[in-house]
Amino acid sequence: MATTAPLAAGQAADVPQIRTLTLHDVMDALTKGIADARDKPSHIPFVIGIYTMVMLLGFLVVFNYEYLPWVFPAVSGAVLIGPFVTLALCEVSRRRERGLDYSGLQGYDFWHGPSFGDIVLLGLMLIALYFFWLTSAMTIYGMTLGDPWRSVPKSPDSVVEFAKLVFGTSGGWTLIILGNLMGAFFAVAGLMLGAVSFPLLLDRPVGIGVAVQTSIRVVMANPVMMGVWGLIVVVMLLAGAIPLLAGLAFTIPVLGHATWHLYRKVVV
Repeated sequence: MATTAPLAAGQAADVPQIRTLTLHDVMDALTKGIADARDKPSHIPFVIGIYTMVMLLGFLVVFNYEYLPWVFPAVSGAVLIGPFVTLALCEVSRRRERGLDYSGLQGYDFWHGPSFGDIVLLGLMLIALYFFWLTSAMTIYGMTLGDPWRSVPKSPDSVVEFAKLVFGTSGGWTLIILGNLMGAFFAVAGLMLGAVSFPLLLDRPVGIGVAVQTSIRVVMANPVMMGVWGLIVVVMLLAGAIPLLAGLAFTIPVLGHATWHLYRKVVV
């Protein structure tokens, strides 16, 4: 059973308290997320969005290999803005849990809430973090496989050449190691900012400062279980991405709904 983590001395009384998560809590949140996704399927918008992105990336790479090094950072870094993208799904789960009307498009209506301005501001923060990750990833690419003296790294001439550079050279392996370390740093930063902040802003008029502070406290108080949650997110996204990203249209809604239930389990 989850236990409540006490507030530190001097903390304001209106700051939400947090609980200690267990593995059962994490898996139960995922199970409830699956149930919500089955009850109100939301995969069609994600199918449209994902295939639009696939076609755009494919077009850019086929006709201009200069964009090839951007593909992996762009796709993998999208997890940073996931909490913002799936916000409407949290609203569906919130309404469903409380017996409110979630039929039609009304179930996704979160923009009339008192914290909508804070939600947009926090979303812009995550988008900024995403572009900071892209800039960092391309800087590492430029310093390992590109020309560090050029403002734009030298682009490969083909997919095969790019694969040989990445997996067959010392610079490529340096890119892989440094890129993954940098990616882990951004993933942790994104998790701390967005773990429960968006559901909290949907649920209560606490303000962006309290929402972010609470999200950070959740991760700090539950490093192992939030790490497990992060691993579940990564595994499900990878599994969904294997069939040409098609599975993401089903795994992303499940994770979006599950985020709400994880919030309900960890925030008092």
